[in-house]
Amino acid sequence: MEAGVGLALQSRAAGFGSGRRRRATYGGESGARTVSLRASDQVGSPAAVRARVAKPVVPLRAKKSSGGGHENLHNSVDDALLLKRKSEEVLFQLNGRCIYLVGMMGSGKSTVGKILAEVLGYSFFDSDKLVEQAVGMPSVAQIFKVHSEAFFRDNESSVLRDLSSMRRLVVATGGGAVIRPVNWKNMKKGLSVWLDVPLEALARRIAKVGTASRPLLDQPSGDPYTMAFSKLSTLAEQRGDAYANADVRVSLEEIASKLGHDDVSKLTPIDIALESLHKIESFVVEDTAVADPQTESQAQRIHTL
Repeated sequence: MEAGVGLALQSRAAGFGSGRRRRATYGGESGARTVSLRASDQVGSPAAVRARVAKPVVPLRAKKSSGGGHENLHNSVDDALLLKRKSEEVLFQLNGRCIYLVGMMGSGKSTVGKILAEVLGYSFFDSDKLVEQAVGMPSVAQIFKVHSEAFFRDNESSVLRDLSSMRRLVVATGGGAVIRPVNWKNMKKGLSVWLDVPLEALARRIAKVGTASRPLLDQPSGDPYTMAFSKLSTLAEQRGDAYANADVRVSLEEIASKLGHDDVSKLTPIDIALESLHKIESFVVEDTAVADPQTESQAQRIHTL
């Protein structure tokens, strides 16, 4: 039970919201050049990258809601235990493959990714943060402003190429990483998961926290929600087919429906992480069946146990 509490919900931050059962987060250098994080020279290993540029995954902690008392805490621990048990099953089937989370900006990739990394015993990386470190700038917005989107994309592709040579990583990619085929070539060395969030929910969240850190959404004036929704709709049209290339699609609307919620804002990151693991497991079992029917039979027997 103590381990379950340790894996329960993390402390609040800006995100999609909280359910009634439990509280949770979601979630000028003109001479600069593209900087490589090639594993063979600068990176070396996932641990080395993490030591240089990535913050460690903060352990998840149960939070006792003032309105829910022991029942909320009990449900949080139960959910955490379910997540941990499912991760143990999926870990065996992944066999060290990396997980790449894709989706629109604000879809919770980093928050869900940190949870998946913790329960799987993987290292977590945010590709935007790695690009910022490689370029030597504090934000993606500044990179866009001082250089260009194309410059950022070149560095993003370099980061994803280098990470693809490693194992046992969960990587939260930038919202536009899917537009370049070369990025898919590298992400397909692992397993890709699309967090599919309704545009209305994304616009509400982004309007609440602001768009200053999101250069493709930042607008000088106008109603924040309306402007965010309009731009997100355009991006979704441009990228929809690209997101659909992911091996696994995790629909927040489907999760909410299964849990009896009328709004995806009532979902917690653990709800989404648990569904992601279920979808990953289904994909891996099916993929294994195509490659080796005998291996699939062994995996099914283990799952039954």
